Amino acid sequence: MTQIAVNILLVAMEYALIGVGFSLIYHVVRFFHFAHGLVFTAGAYFTFLLHVWCGLSLFFSISIAIGLSAVLGCLIDSFIYRPLRHKGSSPLVLLLASLGIYIVLQNVISMIFGDDAKTIRFGMVKEGINILGARITPVQIIIIAVSLFFLLCCFFFLKYTKMGQAMRAVANNPELARISGIESDRVILSTFALGSALAGIAGILVALDVDMTPTMGMNALMMGMVAVIIGGVGSIPGIALGSLLLGIAQHLGAWFISSQWQAAIAFVVLLIFLLFRPQGFLGKKIKKVSI
Repeated sequence: MTQIAVNILLVAMEYALIGVGFSLIYHVVRFFHFAHGLVFTAGAYFTFLLHVWCGLSLFFSISIAIGLSAVLGCLIDSFIYRPLRHKGSSPLVLLLASLGIYIVLQNVISMIFGDDAKTIRFGMVKEGINILGARITPVQIIIIAVSLFFLLCCFFFLKYTKMGQAMRAVANNPELARISGIESDRVILSTFALGSALAGIAGILVALDVDMTPTMGMNALMMGMVAVIIGGVGSIPGIALGSLLLGIAQHLGAWFISSQWQAAIAFVVLLIFLLFRPQGFLGKKIKKVSI
């Protein structure tokens, strides 16, 4: 049970990190940014390129890769989403565009790096540290600590900084934010930078633990989206709770049934929430008013 608890905490932190990045972008632009999963993958491959192919130190490679992930998100918004928004494209068109971006760039990664698993793990593979009967590796401890640190940073950034408040304003009422003098395009670009940086960090952390493949982003994105929906869009504490519940459901299901049912269990939990509490744990019901 202690080992299961450790595994739950590990995956919950990973889901929460990619989920918060996805939620930030979705809350502002109001469409499913599927290319977020590609940015998750790109963060890991940027690190591989810089560390393994270019020979830079791992810490320096990770720092640059996070920045490149943010830049990639900004480029996607600037050259694809923004022109579509200015043309008045519907959320469905933007969603299809994001899916196309994901497919194209995933194939680009496959052509450059190949489809086989790559690794950026450092040091010898050793038995994990024994904590109350559970085994946890130093890398997994780093993953939990770093994920928690960035989740807290993101929470305080949105709550107490001017740009964070502008992001929340655009998310809640774009028209009123524009009338108030907030430059929506600049705020959206900043949101893509922050959300993409979080996705890149999540991808790097996962690759440090279990290696990387060009298709790793889609499953991570799906789990992050489920965590966002069951936790509450726009609520970082809610997404953390949703990620924890998702991790509990998946690992207990794997223990009692089989690990191959983990994805199915995640979507069963999603369907239950959509039926009985669509706003999620800490989400708010939308109130309709008439004037």
